[in-house]
Amino acid sequence: MRLSLKRFLLIVIGWISVVLGVLGIFLPLLPTTPFMLLASACFMRGSPKIAAWLHQHPTFGPIICNWNEHRAIDRKIKRRANVFIVLSFTLSVAVVPELWHKCMLIVMACVLLTWFNRLREIEPVAHVPENT
Repeated sequence: MRLSLKRFLLIVIGWISVVLGVLGIFLPLLPTTPFMLLASACFMRGSPKIAAWLHQHPTFGPIICNWNEHRAIDRKIKRRANVFIVLSFTLSVAVVPELWHKCMLIVMACVLLTWFNRLREIEPVAHVPENT
């Protein structure tokens, strides 16, 4: 079975996005969520099997599914993301030597936090065990 060029490129871009998203967990200023959403979009068009794997991932799956279904973020995830955004930008501001770099980082943090906190929140759905 041959992959079409379009499917192949979508899968490659999806995996690059996954790698960048995972790196974003550890590197300040490299966002995780947009890369995972891009990976999801690429995989949904290029490989439904990989998309299903990503959507069932214990860490990224619920976030991606909430975004795809409701265009919203879980309140707990939003709080956690705010903490890490502030921590990573604070660390970056503390490390850079130039004043104009510090100012640029502070402006970037304010813009990011303003945009991010305007996203709609969704209450987590309580998982009800099925009766067997």
